[in-house]
Amino acid sequence: MPNPLDVLVAAGVLVRDPATGSVLLQLRGDNATWGLPGGRLEPGETLEQAARRELLEETGLTAGEMTRIDVYSGPEFVVRYPDGFAAYVVGATFETADFTGTIGTDADGESAALEWFDPSDLPSEINPYNRLLLRRAGVGH
Repeated sequence: MPNPLDVLVAAGVLVRDPATGSVLLQLRGDNATWGLPGGRLEPGETLEQAARRELLEETGLTAGEMTRIDVYSGPEFVVRYPDGFAAYVVGATFETADFTGTIGTDADGESAALEWFDPSDLPSEINPYNRLLLRRAGVGH
């Protein structure tokens, strides 16, 4: 029998530029793929609190009004990390075009880069998990 996967609860944020409709993606420092800013909940946090915290930590942006656009689970949401750890993720995606701050990568290297992309011209190096999240949010193909 295979080892059961750990279950992680996570939240991410689809950030849209209110002027252009471009979406902000994060180049992960651990696997060099693009995706949404986000991460796991800390004990006692709500999904929205985790999304706001992760957005600030990974991008330097503080979200104003956010809307929950997806809650997800299922076998397609297994994440495999470069160190070999794999987990089944249950989570939520929020969206905002209301933010303040200056975009900057985090000091711990989790974000190698941050860039705005036209939703019809996303990079090919999006990891499968985030490609699915974006597709469910109506972004990309």
